[in-house]
Amino acid sequence: MPRPRELPDRARIVIIGGGVGGTAIAYALAQLGERDVILLDRNELTSGSTFHSAGLVGQLRGSVSLTRMMMDSVELYRTLDCGWVECGGIRLACTPEREQEVLRQVAWARTFGLPLELIDPEEAKALFPLMITDGVRCGSYLPTDGYLDPSQLTYALAEGAREGGVRIFTHTRVTGIDVSDGRVHGVQTEWGNVEADIVVNAGGMYAAEVGRLAGVRVPIVPFAHEYLVTQPFRERERDSEGEFVHLPTLRDPDLLIYFREEGAGLVMGGYERHSAPWALDAHQLDRIPPDFNGRLLEEDWQRFEEIAENSRQRVPLMEDVKVTRLINGPEAFTPDNEFCLGESDVRGFFVAAGFCAHGIAGAGGMGKLMAEWIVSGEPGLDVWEMDIRRFGPQYRSPHYTLKRTREVYETYYDIRYPGHERQAGRPLRLPPAYQWHAGHGASFGEKSGWERVNWYESNAADGDESLRPRGWAGMHWSPAVGAEALATRERAGLFDESSFSKLELAGPGAAELLERLCDNRVARDVGQITYTQMLNRHGGIECDFTVTRVAEELFQIVTGTAFGQHDASWIRRQLPDDGSVTLSDVTSRWACFALWGPRARDVLAPLTPDPLDFGYMRMRELTVGDVPVRALRVTYVGEFGWELYCPSEYGLGLWRTLWESGQPAGLVAGGYRAIDSLRLEKGYRAWAADITPDDSPYEAGLDFCVAVDKDFDGSEALAERPVARRLRCITLNEPRAVALGNEPVRVQGSVVGRVTSGGYGYIVQRSIAYAYLPPEVEIGAHVEIDIFGEWVSGEVAPEPLYDPDGARLRA
Repeated sequence: MPRPRELPDRARIVIIGGGVGGTAIAYALAQLGERDVILLDRNELTSGSTFHSAGLVGQLRGSVSLTRMMMDSVELYRTLDCGWVECGGIRLACTPEREQEVLRQVAWARTFGLPLELIDPEEAKALFPLMITDGVRCGSYLPTDGYLDPSQLTYALAEGAREGGVRIFTHTRVTGIDVSDGRVHGVQTEWGNVEADIVVNAGGMYAAEVGRLAGVRVPIVPFAHEYLVTQPFRERERDSEGEFVHLPTLRDPDLLIYFREEGAGLVMGGYERHSAPWALDAHQLDRIPPDFNGRLLEEDWQRFEEIAENSRQRVPLMEDVKVTRLINGPEAFTPDNEFCLGESDVRGFFVAAGFCAHGIAGAGGMGKLMAEWIVSGEPGLDVWEMDIRRFGPQYRSPHYTLKRTREVYETYYDIRYPGHERQAGRPLRLPPAYQWHAGHGASFGEKSGWERVNWYESNAADGDESLRPRGWAGMHWSPAVGAEALATRERAGLFDESSFSKLELAGPGAAELLERLCDNRVARDVGQITYTQMLNRHGGIECDFTVTRVAEELFQIVTGTAFGQHDASWIRRQLPDDGSVTLSDVTSRWACFALWGPRARDVLAPLTPDPLDFGYMRMRELTVGDVPVRALRVTYVGEFGWELYCPSEYGLGLWRTLWESGQPAGLVAGGYRAIDSLRLEKGYRAWAADITPDDSPYEAGLDFCVAVDKDFDGSEALAERPVARRLRCITLNEPRAVALGNEPVRVQGSVVGRVTSGGYGYIVQRSIAYAYLPPEVEIGAHVEIDIFGEWVSGEVAPEPLYDPDGARLRA
């Protein structure tokens, strides 16, 4: 029984969890000068998942921000006494598709300055002599990757935190979290209570349990993850100075396996197709035993056999080596295989969990990011894909969370092609016209749980198969996309946008609040629609949406399907305490159908007794057929038309009415892939791709949205911030070469930017890409984009490419 701990009555910041995550945050807070910080752990440091981690550190990841975090980690590990070995890392490609992935990664690495090299099979074998090259087409090698000792890293971080004034209390179990008025006020422990302004849940696999103490859902699932450690079996070479030559880490994703050296032996593990969630009750909720500290699970050789067999295919010596131990330990995974970070809906209660077995690789950068977030109130990077707010209410369901998380674990090494659609937990959220769509050949995608039409395969016969893009861009593609885009430009298209997030801001203080938060003027006449942004303290674009003044004290905000949680959270934190403003998520209350195209009036006019003479960016209440409709004269494709909102129970009837009325005009039902092509032609930005919290409106080409004659949140930072780059439209000289995003852009032989989004424009008949380039790169400049290892030439084009004077949308 440990001695009672003498805890302080109060601390500014309390960190729960003494694994690599919690100690990394404590270390980074100390580096920022935070002294009133305590860290609590239920047992000893590293006694959760950290101590049994395999310790590999790979830097290049699937997002810009996560890659930067990994790079920050390596930079820190070089300075700590943590057993860091910078041995390099190899990733093999054994299929044509994986070879394309490697080529793409090598190109992307250039935009970070990472020295990722393309290597052939023999070069891979020279670096890792134990492997055989059977089936290997190529590989990549990053000399700055490596491995370390997870426990040694944790203790080094803890020591650094202590030196900065952080107090660490082990054997101190948190039994409650004090929350009132939507804010955290402290923690309860077995040794007494501690008041706090900020509480950080870095509980690792216990984070969901800790979150429940504060009424916060942390959607993670513990999975049993296995790797083995061999006995020494090889002679280690020495260099000219007598130092051991290290083997690089080796990943063979097509065989689901990874290796790293362990002295004269190896560590080998992988991600099996038959996963093992752990410690779940009958409702699939995690129930980790209270005494599960510093422990492992029983060896499960039957489940590991798939991985063991695959390892022998790549390293034949694995057939005969003796195994010291099979390590089987639980690791926490999230439903999308991304970290779970940030401030929760409970003010002051932060989460840093769900590291998906690469927490060691990212701990240094994650700690730095979280510390900056805690101290300043905003993250220093665009981390929306890791933000806890990305998880919608469906993730309150343990069953749904498990389905989604199991899928990402079992496909951990699978290639994520553009347009790939996940299958687990579907269908869940259905728009009112779902059955109509299904009956008319819809190919569905999913976003935030919503079933959404990507295209109608019934339109494919009217498309052109010869327009299929080369390589990855041509996968999960249909000629129907082109048919739907062209029909919208030439006649009319009908799109179901019911999944778009819809918020209502109401009350006597709503107008004043929006004027303070938005960079554009939004408190205009009733019926006026405004396109605007909300900025962060750096002048970056935190939100991007339209605002409609429905009444004197009522505003409607429409934002992207996946961004409603984020935008609502951003606004909710700014609400006045006097109750003069309320915010409601009304997404499910309203169906929304977009009717766009030169013949849109021919479709709508026969259905309504109301005049359609209201202009662009205006709203009017109409009757359409038998349905009450809120009509917004707005577009995301650059064509004349309306977004038509009605209460959801009328949705199916409104869709059918519009469809039947549109047949004489050649109306075509379309999906989101056509919308994306059309918006690229028109130069409309997409948040989280073309514009992010890292980008200012001036850099993004949204100067027209900035009301320079008023003060708003972020206005001072925006005014002082230099325009270091500009978002530019690029047209490529090869129409079938389509950029997907993150490809490097080269000007005069130097990489100067990366693609934010790309696609094919069916009217302009060009491959289109957008990228941030230095301001001195002018319209007409020659550029090149690396698309799967081939530099494709193009030029910076004036935008928009389609209807530059806006005559069609104002018709």
